[in-house]
Amino acid sequence: MEETILILDFGSQYTQLIARRVRELNVYCEIYPYNKSPEINEHIKGVILSGSPYSVRGEGVPNPDLSGIRKKLPILGVCYGAQLMAMQDGGDVAPSAVREYGRAELTYINTGSELMKGMSTGSQVWMSHGDTILDIPENFEVITSTHDVKVAGYKVQGEDTYGIQFHPEVYHSTEGTILLKNYVVDICKCSQSWTPDSFVETTIALLKKTLGDDKVVLGLSGGVDSSVAAILLHHAIGSSLHCIFVDNGLLRKNEFKKVLDSYQGMGLNVTGVDSKERFYDALSGLSEPEDKRKAIGRTFIEVFDEEAHKIKDVEWLAQGTIYPDVIESISVKGPSATIKSHHNVGGLPDVMKLKIIEPLNSLFKDEVRRIGKALEMPQNILSRHPFPGPGLGIRIIGKVTEEKIRILQDVDDLFIEGLKNNGLYDDVWQALAVLLPVQTVGVMGDERTYENVVVLRAVGSTDGMTADWAHLPYEFLAKVSNDIINRVKGVNRVVYDISSKPPSTIEWE
Repeated sequence: MEETILILDFGSQYTQLIARRVRELNVYCEIYPYNKSPEINEHIKGVILSGSPYSVRGEGVPNPDLSGIRKKLPILGVCYGAQLMAMQDGGDVAPSAVREYGRAELTYINTGSELMKGMSTGSQVWMSHGDTILDIPENFEVITSTHDVKVAGYKVQGEDTYGIQFHPEVYHSTEGTILLKNYVVDICKCSQSWTPDSFVETTIALLKKTLGDDKVVLGLSGGVDSSVAAILLHHAIGSSLHCIFVDNGLLRKNEFKKVLDSYQGMGLNVTGVDSKERFYDALSGLSEPEDKRKAIGRTFIEVFDEEAHKIKDVEWLAQGTIYPDVIESISVKGPSATIKSHHNVGGLPDVMKLKIIEPLNSLFKDEVRRIGKALEMPQNILSRHPFPGPGLGIRIIGKVTEEKIRILQDVDDLFIEGLKNNGLYDDVWQALAVLLPVQTVGVMGDERTYENVVVLRAVGSTDGMTADWAHLPYEFLAKVSNDIINRVKGVNRVVYDISSKPPSTIEWE
């Protein structure tokens, strides 16, 4: 097993970001709810206590017994985690006179502190807390302060236990990476050996040992996650992997053939299934987003199940599940309330009674791309924007028809190819087009038209959890709008979506 930094999550919005920053130091990191932590073993080198939306002074708030790890492993408490340890040891934590949120500067640094080594007085940090540690226990020492917060950081004497009231993981803490490296490498003694190449080597060996000569079936989507999972499995078990790529008729223009060709060029054993008409029949008459998602998901499961049963003696179902999905399922707050149903082959095991293998379930999306690069996969697959399982079915607002799919495929193709041709595609996290159930008046030549409105949307993000609308050049938007109106029959108006997530979502349905 890898050397691991364990994060105990108290519900902070920044917890996943801490994990990402630690992993960027080539050290493996896992997140667990504070009340579901694993048994401490020799592979765990340190424990980070996250922030929280709660106040340590409230009733019924997280207050775990830390005696099992104190003095045994290095601990770093961040914000709530720091306040919790200070309060448990008899310190005074009180509501801040003014809620401390935003940028601050370190006005004092104990240069002898191992945690603060290499950091600068005046360094900018990011505060986000409603409580403040006013007094610390006698065996605590202050290692850093800001103008307004005397105990911005502390060390417990006789222990490798530290607490800080700012967030080193966020971009606005300009020397946050230095602090995290001090903790992970110098204090926890991690060797920084968790690299894409080491992950590939370890994972392929584990897959070989786990699967042996068993047959595995995997549903490919054309996306990054399922594609990287497929190549890892292919390296491990070769032709024992059977991939199924279903054309639901809701893919991008000509995508079924393009992606199928790409997969076969990589040597994968792939069966392409044209089920367009079956999906169109299932969607007939449906207009509500949830109804459409469920119809698409149900039909996919039926098609996939039928195709998988044509392969004799399959033992395993492989999935491209990634780490944020795992975290979500064991969240300290419980799984989030469903905003929308996701089309995922996770519904298949109940039908197929197969064992599950998920080679990517410890990785974030950007890490999956790095693994794919280490596997020398084609860049056009690794750089592919996220694409929803229900495809264009949820980008056509209202009822789905073949004519609407034709229109949206043509619009989407002009938009995406335009981004690629103008060197903008890789600057955008996700780009899409939406067909509205709205017609507007227009003039083409000497004729009055009454045709459809399409929306173009492009966003920037790192993980899709939050996103800002992409500030694409006006000249590009003008050209692509003109191309769409002139070349796509049935469209006479193009608009650009400038809403961010939150409060909006990236997809419209």
